[in-house]
Amino acid sequence: MTLQINEILKKIEENISSALSTECSPEWKSLAFGKLDSAISDSHLEPLIQPAVELIQAGGKRWRPLFLVLCALTKAENPELSEDERNSITSNAFHLAPLVEFIHTASLIHDDIEDSSDSRRGKPAAYITYGTDTAINAGSWLYFEAFTIIDSMNCSQELKNRLYSAALMEVRRLHLGQAMDIAWHRSKDCIPSVNEYLAMVKGKTGTLSSLAAKTGCIAAGYSETEASQAALYASEIGAGFQIIDDVINLTSGNPGKLRGDDIVEGKKSLPVLLFAQKEPEKFKTLSQYFIQAQNEGIKSPAVEKAITLLETSGCIQEAKNRGISLINSGTDSLLELFGKEKQSSAQIKELFTRMIPA
Repeated sequence: MTLQINEILKKIEENISSALSTECSPEWKSLAFGKLDSAISDSHLEPLIQPAVELIQAGGKRWRPLFLVLCALTKAENPELSEDERNSITSNAFHLAPLVEFIHTASLIHDDIEDSSDSRRGKPAAYITYGTDTAINAGSWLYFEAFTIIDSMNCSQELKNRLYSAALMEVRRLHLGQAMDIAWHRSKDCIPSVNEYLAMVKGKTGTLSSLAAKTGCIAAGYSETEASQAALYASEIGAGFQIIDDVINLTSGNPGKLRGDDIVEGKKSLPVLLFAQKEPEKFKTLSQYFIQAQNEGIKSPAVEKAITLLETSGCIQEAKNRGISLINSGTDSLLELFGKEKQSSAQIKELFTRMIPA
């Protein structure tokens, strides 16, 4: 029986809640920390757990764990598999769903610190609520805590090793992409090429998509070649959605954030880089708006002036079109790999089609 999207999301939410809870059961503490000294109480664990739990409970689309499960279910639809094999694939996929959500959440906690963002998902950023030191420590811990999801799987050590290797590679690539982004928005004079930008977002954002796809494929028993190919296509989809997010920041504004705060942060997003190529004689004016916005904050009139300049040049729309193209091409390639006729493939297509803004 094919699971519907809402049923899958409900099970994912249940697994996330049970994998990271403020209740600190003895079983969870043993998995997370091993045998603890008797002097350590649950109150000592709270500064690690609470920032993560609060951010996870604040919402999020959960599309990455959903994508992980759907990738695995494409394999479970193969008619030659026994019912036990299908159940095993499904069970593994749902068990692993929190892995990608925890890594994503850890990256958000650190990202808000690095970007000096005021809010996340409509609430103050974790470092504002808990302090920068606590937020850094909690985010770092959550990256490692995510791997207990693999530790607790009921499967062979060989499968666990494949999952560890894949996830650790993607986490390292995520940090490389973030390093590129930080370096660019710290340097006012550095203007990366469009190709450099695309390489950066495939790392910073695309790795979370490729992590979801590759984890789902490995858990389902796809070959290493197939899993790697799915991860490559997924990174294009993730990059496309990062471009769309950058466009939304300059148009309607991202949920829980203010329109144009990327300008205040000095972000070299795709619309900005396209403007540098298309309107080199006007780029100095745009750069001056960026500097003014960074000095005066989000309420600076320079924010809207910069957005108007980008809009009238057509660069915002061009960036949006490129993002949509990456999402569509990556999705089509995935469906070719998995088989277009499968119900889970159709659900992947539906997932990404719905996420593309009008």
